[in-house]
Amino acid sequence: MKAFIASMQGRVFLVLIGGIVASALLTAALADREGRRTFAQVRAEHTADRVEQLVSALEAVPAEVRPTLAATLGRGMSAQFGAPAAPQQENDAELTDALVDELGQDRNVTATAGTQADCAAQVGNSGASARPGASCQVISLTLRDGAPLRLVLRAQRDFNWSRPRSSRWLLYAVVFPLCLVLLAYVVARMATRPLGRLARAATALGADINQPPLPENGPSEVRDAAAAFNAMQSRIRSYVEERTEMLAAIAHDLQTPLTRLRLRLEKVADENLRDKLVADLGAMQEMIREGLDLATSLATSGMMQRVDLDSLLSSACADAVDAGQDVTLNGQTRVSMLAVPSALQRCLANLIDNAVKYGGYARVTAAREGNKAVIRVSDGGPGIPEAQMEKAFDPFYRLETSRSRQTGGTGLGLTIARNIARKHGGTLVLHNAVSGGLECTLALPLNDT
Repeated sequence: MKAFIASMQGRVFLVLIGGIVASALLTAALADREGRRTFAQVRAEHTADRVEQLVSALEAVPAEVRPTLAATLGRGMSAQFGAPAAPQQENDAELTDALVDELGQDRNVTATAGTQADCAAQVGNSGASARPGASCQVISLTLRDGAPLRLVLRAQRDFNWSRPRSSRWLLYAVVFPLCLVLLAYVVARMATRPLGRLARAATALGADINQPPLPENGPSEVRDAAAAFNAMQSRIRSYVEERTEMLAAIAHDLQTPLTRLRLRLEKVADENLRDKLVADLGAMQEMIREGLDLATSLATSGMMQRVDLDSLLSSACADAVDAGQDVTLNGQTRVSMLAVPSALQRCLANLIDNAVKYGGYARVTAAREGNKAVIRVSDGGPGIPEAQMEKAFDPFYRLETSRSRQTGGTGLGLTIARNIARKHGGTLVLHNAVSGGLECTLALPLNDT
């Protein structure tokens, strides 16, 4: 579950980063385009204003003075009077519109890109040296007296709009990505924090159905999810309690008629028949007692108290020895933990009893491994096929070769033991030992020590 939350947080982080970067690039592209358009418009208006001033001055003097005046006033421009039409070049619509606005529609104004010869001639007339990548513009128009005029504007280097204006862009290039990453991380954490809390609550619910409900706060979606989870927890708790109460009630109510039946069986005259009936009745009563124990192991409530695990384990082994069973205990956990003493002792007793019944003896070892107390119970039996390891924990499940009625098993011992282990937040697993026999491993967490 933690891996899922971390993966989802990473995906949210990447989506945010990708979305913001894409938006930033799109905004930068639009801003660059608008900047280029505005710059071209301003430059065209400035050029049109200069041309208008020169044309007004030329129209105010006689035709023979115009070349001298143009050479004097036309800084950056060379004037050609009565020049033939220029070769067809690409029209500069932006500059043409600006010139028409300044000079009027009757001047036959056109602005085009200059040819290579025009640019070279203009550079020669101005005495400047040609620059790589330079270009020039040619403006053709008619003066008020009908005289044609051709202006060649000084070659200009193409403007590089994307070139940084100062070294501060380096600071922006570093600060912006850092702020972007920090913002995306914070948003990803905020988006996945409720999911993490829900995941932890779901994990804790598996160990204890009586976990406190989730707080129903935050955004509406989070509140709805928390409310749905709390309602689910309440329903599950109700179902478990109802099932447990029903099982306990059935097992308890059967005790009275079975007791009366046993008293009546004692009056059967045929001794052989009576013994068989009494034995069957005893097996039924044993199953009922196991059913009561199963109902108790499924109960969601129980008084937790601190117990010495080594003392509890030693007592369970001593009781088995007193009953004539071959049981030995080695090692200690040296820990105390919160537990339901009677339930945990029943779990240990079931494991020991199971080993003795089906393996002839029980070898119990105890140790602390990290933050867990680990108890292993080994026997000398034939073990269990790997495919049936998990099935051995199913209620009333018995292996045909070793879990027969003659051994007295009901198929509930391991089920009850695992239920009790899970109630304490632990695990119970089976595996076949390398040296032979079955080994049950009970691991109990010590987080509360």
